[in-house]
Amino acid sequence: MKPHPLPKTVAPLPDELLSGWLSRLAAANYCNDAELLAHIKIDTAHGTVLDFDVDAAAVQKIANATRIDPDIVRSLTFPTRTPREALLTAQIPFQHCPQCAREGLSLKHWRRAWAFDCQVCGTRLVQTLGKYREEQISGKLIFRARRGAGMLECAARSRGPKQLRRAMRAVTFAMSLMNCHGGPLFALQSHRPEVRLFCLAAIAAARSQPLAKAAIVSKSIDDYARVALLRAFEKEPRLLAAVDQIEQRRAKSAGPMTAASHN
Repeated sequence: MKPHPLPKTVAPLPDELLSGWLSRLAAANYCNDAELLAHIKIDTAHGTVLDFDVDAAAVQKIANATRIDPDIVRSLTFPTRTPREALLTAQIPFQHCPQCAREGLSLKHWRRAWAFDCQVCGTRLVQTLGKYREEQISGKLIFRARRGAGMLECAARSRGPKQLRRAMRAVTFAMSLMNCHGGPLFALQSHRPEVRLFCLAAIAAARSQPLAKAAIVSKSIDDYARVALLRAFEKEPRLLAAVDQIEQRRAKSAGPMTAASHN
């Protein structure tokens, strides 16, 4: 049986996600998302599953109920992506624009690991679950993280894998300094703002100075950081040798000062 068209409809916006638009439709018709999908006769209670995979039958049902062209409905899902873009696109929301979210919007670019500022209003995106005070975030860290986000986007959309591989190495080592476990993709989509910002800033730092040297100068290498080094730079034994040499020189230079302090 063909469902009746919804009493009210709302026009989808550019870059809007299908699940976000369906939520706005539900609010306009005084029901929740699950009730709306049940009325349209789509066999899921969560619209987010439709963002990546929606079949032609579901598209037609939504189009009929909302009086919207099927091609427009289909355009609200994620388009075909390169493997690198797919890896850096979150399956679930991990950040949002606080200003646009108040208007009920959910946009595609918020799901990108490299997204940093809202493309609609320019507000810096914040973690969906993370809570922190704005004054605790260093302005210099935000500046460097924004640069790193731009570099990550270029790496994701580049033809060769070299740029992305370099960015992921920087993220992996940055994770070791923060004692953050998991993979680099997990860190870039972290709900902990300090982790995500530091990892993005590390991508920018890797362009201007060797991360390994900078890290050793700022913090001693513990066992977990050593494992992260081996994992991040396993194909670059000369870099690991250089790290050991830097560490040995620092130990020798600190030796006499340490001995003098005990006398």
